[in-house]
Amino acid sequence: MCYKSGTLGVASYEVNGVSSGGQSNVKLYRTTQGAFVEEAGQFHELSPVASTEAWDKLICDVDLLNRATAAVKKNSVARVDPATVLAPVGGQEVWAAGVTYFRSRKARMEESKGAGGGDFYDRVYTAERPELFFKAAGWRVVGPGNPVRIRSDATWSVPEPELTLLINPAGKLVGYTIGNDMSSRDIEGENPLYLPQAKVYDGSCALGPCILLSPQRLSETVIRLQIMRQNKELFSGTTSIAELKRDPQELIQFLFRDHSFPRGVFLMTGTGIVPPDDMTLQHGDSIRITIDGIGALENHVA
Repeated sequence: MCYKSGTLGVASYEVNGVSSGGQSNVKLYRTTQGAFVEEAGQFHELSPVASTEAWDKLICDVDLLNRATAAVKKNSVARVDPATVLAPVGGQEVWAAGVTYFRSRKARMEESKGAGGGDFYDRVYTAERPELFFKAAGWRVVGPGNPVRIRSDATWSVPEPELTLLINPAGKLVGYTIGNDMSSRDIEGENPLYLPQAKVYDGSCALGPCILLSPQRLSETVIRLQIMRQNKELFSGTTSIAELKRDPQELIQFLFRDHSFPRGVFLMTGTGIVPPDDMTLQHGDSIRITIDGIGALENHVA
């Protein structure tokens, strides 16, 4: 048997088909058994090699979408055990863009006003140059079903659900995945220069469950966040990619200025969902991020 839509555990997803704009619905999964492509709820093997080197070579293939589409047509239906699904990253770095939604701008200004840094976020929201920062090395990225972490010296921690781009070494958009940019808002709010400590630590970045292979821009796609505590909903929120101020191609162009990524790179595009100021994550909380057409990424807090 093969795993159908909605039965892949934490890597469940929605199958939306091909849109009127020609949007691909082919998804690429990295597993401990190799690489698999999925279309219409059925999986097909793309590569039996599970090494990081094999994954990096696959990601850099300029003909990846055509290879994946061909595998769907030629290869028999395969079995994929949900427990084998990994974060769709190998040797790639993960970068992130900040203050790309108005809601994020407002939240950052509020959290840092006591330190005199509120004006910085207003300026970067309207500036030509976006805020870009390093988030994680590939080996630090958490996959579906695995634990994310909150800093031991933080008192105000939140998840940040983000549409995440996969870009090849030539600077071309390969596709999309779901990202969780775990953040310590109290540390960043104390001083904007503390952003690396607020954003970059073990267990601070999750990606998955797959890559939607498409060079086309997503427009009206909805992002949803749900936080559960002891089987009760603590917070839920939604936003639309239509609210994203920066065009993904603009972010890609700035990221690749005087910078090379020989294995490709992931770029988180910012968040438009911000939990209330009186909410902070606790150990044991579960976080579920859903993006239409890609799927759902679920992690718990260690």
